[in-house]
Amino acid sequence: MEEKITLCGDNCIWCPRYNAHSEAELRKVAELWHRVGWRDTVVSNDEIVCEGCSSHKTCTYGLVDCTRTHGVEKCNQCEAFPCDKIEEMLKRSEKYQEKCKEVCSQEEYIALAKAFFDKEHNLRK
Repeated sequence: MEEKITLCGDNCIWCPRYNAHSEAELRKVAELWHRVGWRDTVVSNDEIVCEGCSSHKTCTYGLVDCTRTHGVEKCNQCEAFPCDKIEEMLKRSEKYQEKCKEVCSQEEYIALAKAFFDKEHNLRK
């Protein structure tokens, strides 16, 4: 199976946002991100478009800056791994997973689960 694992353990290959390219697909993802709670509003297609996480992005978990500070590309390369930031991220991810179960279709949930809810396993590889 192909993977593109981000610094926090997400797998871009399964991410609806990463895979959205048409205007309609981007709009659908923006609506999904709002429904799940990852955005306060339905954002523009320009804002939701994603080419994969990298060190130039803002991270709500504070991990991009943290990896820079520690001189690593991914959290699992850090000598402090797993740290409090990782533990907090995993707790927040569990809450999002529960929300997704409530508000997503089965197809949406499966994609989001493959992309975002196996972080710990992906980081421990």
